[in-house]
Amino acid sequence: MSTIESSVSSILLDRVAEWLTNSSLAGDELENIVRGFCERLTSAGLPLARVHLSFSMLHPLYDALSFTWRRASGVTIEGFRMPAGQKPDRFLQSPYYYLLDNNLQHIRRRLMHDGPNEFPIFEDLRKDSITDYLAFVQPFGDGSVQGMMGSWSTDNNTGFSDDMIDALLRMQNHLAVAAKMAVLGKLANNMLTTYLGGDAGKRVLNGQIRRGDGETIRAALVMGDMRESTMYAEKEGRQAYIDTLNQFFDAIAAPFNRNGGEILSFLGDGFLAVYPCGRHKDPSKIACEAALSAVHQAQARVAELNRDREQKGLTRIGYGIGLHVGNVMFGNVGLKDRLTFSAFGSAVNEVQRLQILTKKYGREVVASQAFAGYCGGEWTTLGEEKLRGIRQKVTVLQPRAPAPAINVDESFREAVQNGLSEAEQVILLHRDAKKHVERTSMEKFIQ
Repeated sequence: MSTIESSVSSILLDRVAEWLTNSSLAGDELENIVRGFCERLTSAGLPLARVHLSFSMLHPLYDALSFTWRRASGVTIEGFRMPAGQKPDRFLQSPYYYLLDNNLQHIRRRLMHDGPNEFPIFEDLRKDSITDYLAFVQPFGDGSVQGMMGSWSTDNNTGFSDDMIDALLRMQNHLAVAAKMAVLGKLANNMLTTYLGGDAGKRVLNGQIRRGDGETIRAALVMGDMRESTMYAEKEGRQAYIDTLNQFFDAIAAPFNRNGGEILSFLGDGFLAVYPCGRHKDPSKIACEAALSAVHQAQARVAELNRDREQKGLTRIGYGIGLHVGNVMFGNVGLKDRLTFSAFGSAVNEVQRLQILTKKYGREVVASQAFAGYCGGEWTTLGEEKLRGIRQKVTVLQPRAPAPAINVDESFREAVQNGLSEAEQVILLHRDAKKHVERTSMEKFIQ
């Protein structure tokens, strides 16, 4: 620990505030804003050893983002999802809950080496030689469910001076403005990515928003569907059926959202995925092979899910997958004031009808001759079919060789066992390369 003079340069703090404004106007991500802000505050003379900031988020998969900056190691990030109807004990015993429960904006505590631990987090902070702790709550507006909670900590021998606290409170307001802009930007991206998909969401954010905006692309197409969903709905009831459907999608659909593929839409108990590619042989081959590889992964994951369901006395889930390749129109269709971004055209209709043929042939996976030709390998011809709206008959095939042994993702196996979806487990959030397994997301959120 060291002793820092109490005076703080107003000129340097003004530069930090100016940097925050410029970062907001430039649309910087929240992580970059937090990291740059903390580093600039210490450069301005504030003896910060640790900063913790949590931002409530409107997102389908998590409730908050938590950033912890340490002078020695930089920023770590965690996503957090509050268990439904629960407030963990550690949160109830945290300074943040104390602030919320007592309708306070700030709480400051000097941490003596041998003093009592008013909150459990203080024991951890003392191990890091923290001497002074200042926590705060900052709403993003009256009545808003979004906001910022955080804490400033120092290992300075004399703690925070009044000048330092004044500087932190002043800069806290500037940070809140910049963070709100970043949160709103991330919210727009989160919503569009979650509901439209990654590529479609980017297209909309980049201005492709008018009815009729779009283009024709070539793509490998995957159409998947759950079997006997009506029976599940009638037998299990509404909520149990929704849970079953989400388990099914986690198992079968997730592999098609990787390696160049994208889930474009969910259609009742089915889904459409696309693997965009160039119009020549090699790009088409790569796209079709990627789609078939995802099929093998999906089959292994559904098998894992069904083993777990059988152990619990539940019915196995059946499915059918159709594979095709062709040109599709990709863009906005609908009403002038109510649009959807999707793929449509004859190739989409064909892959849907191929998927339906899995029922006729009693197979889990069927493909068109065009798709099988690009993939190579061994295929069994099932027959020729006249698809509605298609002039020529279509040859329907099935992969002859059994799917190769696939190692099911450990995250998915854990998700099946504990009842959480894979998306909820992974939270679709990048993390620092080094993951500290000794602390839970909840513990990091409330520090």
